[in-house]
Amino acid sequence: MNEKLQDKNIDFLFQAVLTLRTPEECYKFFDDLCTVPELKAMSQRLAVAYMLSKKQVYSDIVAETGASTATISRVNRALNYGSDGYELVFQRIEEGKKDS
Repeated sequence: MNEKLQDKNIDFLFQAVLTLRTPEECYKFFDDLCTVPELKAMSQRLAVAYMLSKKQVYSDIVAETGASTATISRVNRALNYGSDGYELVFQRIEEGKKDS
């Protein structure tokens, strides 16, 4: 993890997120925690990352998500040079689909 981000408040946030068990609990928590634009921005970046991981082209991603090419580029940089957090989540989502 980026050591510049790591502090006790972020640790506490992550501990809180890890206690959530259902999508309904996530909706309640994130509704209280985030503004609508913040939540939409995070979900958009996640969707962009997923589409990039599936090798979709920028024009299709823009059309489907409404993300700017600058956002897509930043997310692409994280996919290529980041901490592999997106890939971890995508693998676990796929594993969950197989278990269902």
